[in-house]
Amino acid sequence: MNRLITVVSLFLGVLMISCNSARRSEIYSPDADVKVRLNLDEGVPFYRVYYKDQLVIGKSRLGLQFKNLDNLDREIIAVDCDTIMHREQWKPVWGQTSSIRNDYNEVVWTLRNEARLEMKVHFRVFDDGIAFRYVMPNNSLVDSVLVSKELSQFNIKGNPDSWSIPANFDTYEMLYRHKRLSQVKNANTPITMKREDGVYLSIHEANLTNYAGMTLDNLGGNNILESNLVPWPDGVKVRLKAGLVSPWRTVQIASKAGDLITSNMILNLNEPSRINTTDWIKPMKYVGVWWGMHIGTEVWTEGERHGATTENSKRYIDFAHEHGFKGFLPEGWNKGWDKWGQRGAFDQITPAKDFNLLEVAQYAKEKGVGFIGHHETGGDIPTYEKNMDAAFKLLGDVGAVGVKTGYAGGIYPRGQHHHGQFMVNHYRRVVKTAAKYHLMVDAHEPIKATGIARTWPNMMTREGVRGQEWNGWSKGNPPSHYATIPFTRMLGGPIDYTPGIFDLLIKNKKDQRVKWNCDDLSITRVHTTLAKQLANYVVLFSPWQMVADLPENMEGNPALKFIEDVPTTWDETLVPIAEIGEHVVIARRRGNNWFVGGLTDEKPRDSKLALNFLDGNRKYYATIYKDSKDTDFDTAPERIAIETKEVSTHDVLNIHMVKGGGFAIKIVPLN
Repeated sequence: MNRLITVVSLFLGVLMISCNSARRSEIYSPDADVKVRLNLDEGVPFYRVYYKDQLVIGKSRLGLQFKNLDNLDREIIAVDCDTIMHREQWKPVWGQTSSIRNDYNEVVWTLRNEARLEMKVHFRVFDDGIAFRYVMPNNSLVDSVLVSKELSQFNIKGNPDSWSIPANFDTYEMLYRHKRLSQVKNANTPITMKREDGVYLSIHEANLTNYAGMTLDNLGGNNILESNLVPWPDGVKVRLKAGLVSPWRTVQIASKAGDLITSNMILNLNEPSRINTTDWIKPMKYVGVWWGMHIGTEVWTEGERHGATTENSKRYIDFAHEHGFKGFLPEGWNKGWDKWGQRGAFDQITPAKDFNLLEVAQYAKEKGVGFIGHHETGGDIPTYEKNMDAAFKLLGDVGAVGVKTGYAGGIYPRGQHHHGQFMVNHYRRVVKTAAKYHLMVDAHEPIKATGIARTWPNMMTREGVRGQEWNGWSKGNPPSHYATIPFTRMLGGPIDYTPGIFDLLIKNKKDQRVKWNCDDLSITRVHTTLAKQLANYVVLFSPWQMVADLPENMEGNPALKFIEDVPTTWDETLVPIAEIGEHVVIARRRGNNWFVGGLTDEKPRDSKLALNFLDGNRKYYATIYKDSKDTDFDTAPERIAIETKEVSTHDVLNIHMVKGGGFAIKIVPLN
């Protein structure tokens, strides 16, 4: 019977892909809910996307324009059409789930212009969305490719709600806008939308390799979003020696907002791991001298308040050892911080005078805590690349487990952008070099996450978001921010948001605040409750999670127990409650234990959490960390209630969240 079902399924699967002619093709997802139509209209290639028979992306152009070649956007003939059906299951080194299905149907459409220049357009259709990319094989007629414009379009039907940040070639550190799509002039990706019929779409890209990052321009009228690639200084978008393989242009599609979070489509569009032995790649929670510098109690530079001293580092290592945190990051350990902005300022090899690298690394090793190096570059790429191999070798020699990189400021050579092809290739060289020395990577001021952690699983996490640090020296991040980024930025990959602040009103600042040239520091605070800080460890996925506050602010607080217990990599992830920008509840399983995080925006809410995801044959013991009856977002956000109770799959937990609040739950089987 099983064999018969398999044969029938394969037969039906073949019917899901049809090349009626090279000029017209249809392709369905394995479950037949998603359909793509391809066609040539008077020599111009177009596609359309349907979801459950509804047109969600209308007639949208495809094509490339070149500075040095005849364009591949019009006067094209279709010469071939191939079909592929792919079914696969694979296991990531770490992730939101321990096993991933990669099932899709694919059409490879071969197009040719009058100059006989060929381009293949690959379309893959998954149950949870669609993706396409351009491939130009090496050609004896072409010795270089200079892309001047990519014409990929997304003709969004209707006028959906959207959540996005403005298009920017150098930063993603912005608050998300909730607007009708017609009001959005441009955007970085991912941009997430909710149609009038309740269908969710999110446009992004996957496997961004040797190419420029994609932003989107709204052409107006019918909400046609068109690719706008980040340029080189001379305006060229992409430079290649010969041939071309673009990133995948992706559209995730879901009938529920939570299904966007549990989708693995972005990962699936990347190649399998190129690292053969991965036992040195270890998810972890880490501590570091970081938050103190953002609130001004410590500084990066040598002197009276230097944070990364030998003595202070040992204090943090002792704290990590006591609470089971496996990493320590001494940001500001090296020379160069007093020369910020200058060419050649940062020395990623020479320690500061009051920091003994060998002593600290050895002390961390003895305590069972991994040493994490820090390489700030100030955007000076030529200097860093000149020293990079030696700097990574040094970390390998002292037994470091990873490195955090930073690119604050403009990029050298001037005219280059953080998100252009030049920097995309640099970020990849960093990850490859780190792998050579068995070092994991946490990138700040990075290129966006596009799923390359499947190929390079030492690429653990990255910033690329308006993170916790903004709460230390500005008006901060509003409560709705935490309920938005799981459905936008996090769809690309893990976020190093750096949660774990206990002193939410920043009372322990010792009157030593740095005079940041920013907002009025008198209103600076963290815009969550303590329970919501705990929830972030579940809601905001990252295999590296920082425990960010000063040890003295956390020591002795019973809420620290949840952070000690919560894993950072998972076997299963569910999203039982979700409304973008308003509230979200995520449940994640590791082994037999479940951890749940829930949070709300500026509105108080009562969350009714059904525990029907638990094994019906077992009873469980739940420890619930939640806003207390005395918790007040404005005056007493640090107050928390901790409750324990027996639960089962039949129970529904009613949990009240105050304004800006949340909850975190650990659920373990009895016996």
